[in-house]
Order: sequence, then structure tokens, then C-alpha cells
Amino acid sequence: MDGDLLSELLAPLRLRGVFHSRWLARAPWGVEGERESCALVHYVSEGRCVIELPGAAPVWLEAGELAVFPHGAAHRVADAPGRPVVPLDGLLPGREPGSARTVSIGGSGEPVAILCGGLHYDPAGAAPLYRALPQVLVLDRAAVAGEPLLGDLLQRLAGGAATTAPKGPGAPKGPGAAEGPGAAEGRGAGESGMEIVAVRAFELAFVLALRAALANLADGEPVLRALRHPAIGAALLAVQTRYAEPWTVERLAAEAGMSRSAFAATFRRLVGDSPMRHLTARRMQEAARLLSETGLAHHSVARRVGYHSTVGFHLAFKQWHGLTPGEYRRVREV
Repeated sequence: MDGDLLSELLAPLRLRGVFHSRWLARAPWGVEGERESCALVHYVSEGRCVIELPGAAPVWLEAGELAVFPHGAAHRVADAPGRPVVPLDGLLPGREPGSARTVSIGGSGEPVAILCGGLHYDPAGAAPLYRALPQVLVLDRAAVAGEPLLGDLLQRLAGGAATTAPKGPGAPKGPGAAEGPGAAEGRGAGESGMEIVAVRAFELAFVLALRAALANLADGEPVLRALRHPAIGAALLAVQTRYAEPWTVERLAAEAGMSRSAFAATFRRLVGDSPMRHLTARRMQEAARLLSETGLAHHSVARRVGYHSTVGFHLAFKQWHGLTPGEYRRVREV
């Protein structure tokens, strides 16, 4: 796999905030979370648990293993498959970025300790290929051990992720909280003065985990086939880093060292999009970032992303984002 391409794809994923929690559970227990507009991570520091996604086989996580949900997919976490569950919102309402909680749940059986993080990133910073990632990426102990910095960082985060064990009254009861007490308490975003440290630590762990997960994906995954294909990978790197150049299908095919027809067909098969639509996605991603993070005039943004006509840029941006560049900037400023 092209390390430069992978670095370029992951580098823009800059977190805006993190909600993190430490779960101390004893069997029997089960929790169900709806889809969230952020990436999610679950790291098991002690014991084991099972993850269930609709239409997929259960996935076990043992101590030292990690699951990453790039798109915040809805899923269940429990001590055993098919376990009755309680909704996550009932245990942890209002999960605001910048806050941390400790949750105690379950009965009197086998214990497990899990670090959970909701990683809020700006969608404008996600490369077009990011949306092709699977719903969940799992790193077993060998994969985590292969990234020593990742393992050490996760252990440190798990050890200091939240406040001391709760002493408050029981949380909402339900089949997933079977007869054992459940409670949650924590701190708000302004109490520790360490929010930026937590954000950057989770950001580093997230990127390291994605790198390790992509390196361990099965060859059949479309996103991996695209990244590993020498010709398509070269074209993807060109689009990712040199999006402002006047690319055509012919020029991208030449960059890849393929004929136009073979390149277009292979690109669509592996990436799931046409080369020019993928280029537009990258340009619109960068334009959205520039409008959000800088005060550049619209004509300057247009030129930076490869449009020499400001009118053409406005039309393309509105078609892609549903807002004009000016409207998009005003919305982001609110």
C-alpha cells in the first residue's frame, strides 16, 4: 500500500471534540446505540465483550483489542450475543464533546472494562475515499501490538479516561442492566483543563488505528483494492494532493500509466465513482475547508481548487453542497 497516499487520506481528519467514557460492566449486560454523526471507538482494556451490527455476524473483542466505527454505525455491545439491551441514551444522555463519564452497569458475573470515544470531526476534512470504509474495523491484539504507540496510548487513555467510579443512584433499569446497579457520572468540558490533550490523544489514536486497520483489511475490501492498485493508487494520490491541476480523464490515465478506457473502467470498479466525480469530490472537500477555516475571497478559493471561473465554481459548489459558497460560509460561522 502506498504510505504517502494513506497519509494524505488520513491527515485532514482533524477532530473538533471528543466525548469519552469508561465502562465498568458485569454480566449480564447489553447496550444499544443508534447511529451517531461522529466516528466511534471501543477499546477493551479488561475482559471481553461482543459487538453486533444489523445483518452482520457478532464480533468478539478481547482485552487489548479495538473496534473503530468510521461512520458512527448503529450497533449493540454486550457480554453475549442476543443479550437484551438498554438504550445508550438512557445511560448517557447529552454526550457533549469535551466531557467524560464513567458508567457502571450489569449484574454480578464476568467483568469487563471498555474505553469508548465519540470522535467528532469536520466532514469537510474527510477525503472522498473515507466514506468507502467499512462500517466497523477491528484490530486484534496482534494488530494493536504491531503499533506500539497505539497500544500504549490506548492503555493510557483507558486508565485516565474518566472520573472515579460513580457513587450516585442506579441508572435506568432494563434487561440489559439486569439486577446490577448502573450509574454514570463525570465532568464537563471546562473542569479539567485537559480537553485539548484528550482531543489530540484520541486524534492520534484514531489515525493510528485507521492506518493499522487498513493495513490488515481483507484483500476483497473495495477501498483496499483501490489503495493497493499501483496505477489507481497513483491517480488517487494525484487527485488527493494535486487537485487544482487541470485534470482530464486522459491526463489521469496517463498519470496512472493506463489507456483511457481501461483506466476509467478500473477506477470506477475499484473506487465506486468515475474519475472526474472523484476529482470534484476532492475539490469540493477542500473548498468547504477553505470557506470554513479561512477568510479567502471566493475567487481565490475557486482558483485554489482548480476553477478558473468563479461562476463555474459557484455553480459546482451549490450543486455539490446544496448551498452557495457564501451561504456555506455564513452557516459555518453561526
